[in-house]
Parts: sequence; C-alpha cells; structure tokens
Amino acid sequence: MSATSQADPVSAKAHAFSSVFGQLGPQMAELDRFLREQLAAFEPEIRAMADYCIDTSGKRIRPALVFLSGWRGPGVVLPDLVRVAAVVELVHLATLVHDDIMDGAEVRRSRRTATREFGSTAAVLLGDALFAHALNLATQFPTNEVCSAVSASTRRVVSGEIMQTLRRGSADVSRADYQRIIDLKTAELFHVSCLLGARLAGSAPGYVDAASRFGRHLGIAYQIYDDLADFFGEEKRVGKTLGTDLASGKLTLPLFLLLDRLPAPARDELVAEITGQRPVQTGLHFQQMRELGIFDGVASAVMAEVKLATDALQPWPNEPPTPLLRSLGDVLQAQVAALRPVS
Repeated sequence: MSATSQADPVSAKAHAFSSVFGQLGPQMAELDRFLREQLAAFEPEIRAMADYCIDTSGKRIRPALVFLSGWRGPGVVLPDLVRVAAVVELVHLATLVHDDIMDGAEVRRSRRTATREFGSTAAVLLGDALFAHALNLATQFPTNEVCSAVSASTRRVVSGEIMQTLRRGSADVSRADYQRIIDLKTAELFHVSCLLGARLAGSAPGYVDAASRFGRHLGIAYQIYDDLADFFGEEKRVGKTLGTDLASGKLTLPLFLLLDRLPAPARDELVAEITGQRPVQTGLHFQQMRELGIFDGVASAVMAEVKLATDALQPWPNEPPTPLLRSLGDVLQAQVAALRPVS
C-alpha cells in the first residue's frame, strides 16, 4: 500500500541526500572497485550469484557511515576504510538476502530478490557465503580488532533476526521487544560502521565512542523510518517490496500505535490478521493510520532518535566528521517528510 507524497519534501530529500553522499564519490568508486575484485575469491560456480548481490544500485548507507566517521577531507581515500566498508556492506548484503527469504519479498533495489532469482534454498547458502567472505576480509587487518568487532556485530544482527522470526505471527510482543530487535538487527551495523570508521582513521578514543553512539541511535531511527515506509512508502520510489511487515506477522511501531488507538473490535480484527487467523487488510489499515494520526507518532519517534544521535557529537564540534555525520539527521528528516501523505 502506498501514499502519494508531496513534491517539495521529495525534492528536499534528493537535495539533502546528494549534499552529503555526493561528497563520497572517490570513496564509493574505490569501494566498488574493491568489491568487484572480491568476486574472484568466490568459486566460479557461484560467482555470478555473488555478482548479482554485489551491485552498485543500493544506497550503501553503512559504507557511507564508515567513510564519514573517518572523514579526513574531500578526496582523501584511506585504504583501511575501503576494506572495512566492504566488510560491513557484505555483512549487510547477506542479511538482506536472508530477510527477503523470510519476508517472501519479490523486489529489492528495484529488481528481483536473490530468493526469486535463484530459489530460497540457494539464496540461504548465498547469504552464508557473503557472510563468510566478509569475515575473511576482516581477518586481513594487522590486529584482530576489526574481526572481533565485526564478528560480534554479525552475531548480534543474526540474534535480532532470530528474535524477530520467533515473534512473527504473535501479538504477544512488547514495545521493549521491538526496540531490542531493531537495536540488534539494524542499529548494530550502523554502530560498528561508525566505530571502525573513526577508529581506523585515528580519531581520539572519546570521539570513537561518540561516533559509535551516534551510529546506534541513527540506526534505530533509520529502522523506524523503514517501518514507516512499509505502510506509507511508494514501492517504485523505495525500490523494494512494501507491505511485508503485516503480511508476515511482524509487529512494528506503526502497528503498535495503531493497536493502541483502535477501538476494541477493530483491534481484535487486526490482532487476528497479525496472528494469521484472517486475511490481511492492508488498505483498511493504511486508511485507519491516516485517520488516527499514526504517521506523526512514528515520525516523532524517528526524530527523537535523530536528536539522541546528533547530541552524542555535541562535545566534538571541531572534529572533521562531525558536521557531515550530523547532516545525516537532515537527510533522514527529509526522507520522513517525503513519506507524508497528502491531506
């Protein structure tokens, strides 16, 4: 289900996104080159499958966080940052492959998902291969710090996915459960991207800690935004299958707020849909969300996390990455605004 968004916020979104990420052209070009080189490490029989996943059409937010956290000026490309950006991107791509299998998603990055292209069984194993290669790259740093951080983060991401999977189709999920799940499955990679970017660029320990806290809160904000987009986004613009959360019995913040505000009979019907006891009525619930002001409630939660993220950097105004990282909050605010339905 989708809503028609206002034109001005969409333009603001494009401008905000390009103003930050447009500065990362040299870094992203080097990352693309490095990732393409990695295809040779995969066995010839699955190389084309890996190539299908390692495409250049995604937003690459996590690598961008690595480069921005370790920012040392326009055109300055640090090889260690390129390598660790590749590591976190491969971990992320592996999680997307597995997510799409569990969600039954048809489209990712405006094309068929790996599970639709190769079948779910092969896609599971392809995700495993991407995970394995990411950790192999992480072992190639001089110390075990990167490998230790990435492997621990990977475990936490997978743990979050397991928690979410076990709670699919259940209405017995608390807001605290939801917060814990998104902290693990999304915010963890944002956190480790910022931590390693700042650390490998030689930042002071205090700034490394501040950047990592920034990343965690930004990751939570981004996941809440993503959950909002599942109901209020346009599939063509977002570039992936939408409406999968309710269809797969996944309780997210928009649904929590809707359950809180619906009268008892309608709430019971929604619970029956979440638990698979009756067909999903996405159109009806989108209309209910519009009437009950769900968009503003979820948007406020995004903005609260963005504020916590930018506040973490407040004591460090003179560090080179700070203004760029803080501007990511503006990017996310613009993305939220672009989802707002026309009254």
